[in-house]
Amino acid sequence: MEVPVVKLPDIQANKPQIPINLTRVGVTNVKKLVQIKRRDKRPVILICTFDIFVDLPSHLKGANLSRNFEAVDEVLEKAVNMPVYEIEQLCSDVAQSLLTRHEYATRAEVILKSEYVVKRESPSTKMECQEVVEIFAEAIAMREDIENIVVKKLIGAEVVGMTACPCAQEIMRDNARKELENIGVNDKHIAEFLHRVPMATHNQRGRGIISIEVEGNIFVSLETIIEIIEKSMSSSVFELLKRADEAMVVQTAHNNPKFVEDCVRTMAKNIVKGFEHLPNESIVTIKQINEESIHRHNAFAERVATIGDLRLEISQDA
Repeated sequence: MEVPVVKLPDIQANKPQIPINLTRVGVTNVKKLVQIKRRDKRPVILICTFDIFVDLPSHLKGANLSRNFEAVDEVLEKAVNMPVYEIEQLCSDVAQSLLTRHEYATRAEVILKSEYVVKRESPSTKMECQEVVEIFAEAIAMREDIENIVVKKLIGAEVVGMTACPCAQEIMRDNARKELENIGVNDKHIAEFLHRVPMATHNQRGRGIISIEVEGNIFVSLETIIEIIEKSMSSSVFELLKRADEAMVVQTAHNNPKFVEDCVRTMAKNIVKGFEHLPNESIVTIKQINEESIHRHNAFAERVATIGDLRLEISQDA
């Protein structure tokens, strides 16, 4: 005797008791291994964390998350098993697939975060070392009508460096001048000494963050973003240093003192220089967070603008 198949009711398709739209419904902290292919180089393997969302209309109780996780996982597996050259494009592919599967949704959002290892060498002894930076990408797919889906992509990085405070350094320079005068050093030698020897100041561990949002198939170099952030602070930091390297890092930082605002402005200038191919409407977000060494608080600065606005401002200053 054939046993009849009992079809369970689709509870998620019921009307909710409180019928309001929800902006984002989905899953977070989904970990996947992603292989990023690079032309003429070995591929990079990333352990990525994904947050994946769709919007939910007021007439649906739920987004079938228990069953839907299989669909999300399937989309991710298909995407990560195909050749991946850009993490933001991977997010875009997943977001578009989600809208295709979820006919009720008008918006899908995919967020990726990972650690990325870059090879560096110490500044004096030239020892090879590895540094870890945080990278992230996002994609938002929006359904304009039945056939058209528009996707905005974002890619960015967060890099740790160090800054030296200009204000405290000026105070220490004035103190040094007075002490040299007290022991009889003439003005010419004082000026030469202060020019050659950087004065002490307090330092901060800084975190520079850049993200760039584009539409379409515009390439944004992650390596360029990382390089711009590294060069925006007083000095880079290194995991492995000998004494000669430590001396060079400290001297470099104190010869290049910067406020948190200086770092953001330096990044903005170098973004304009390094991304000449980006259209003016591309949105750039620049942040700098300095963890103070002599205060309990952190210093913060930020600029959000289109690259067209930055180009205009910087050209006027030239």
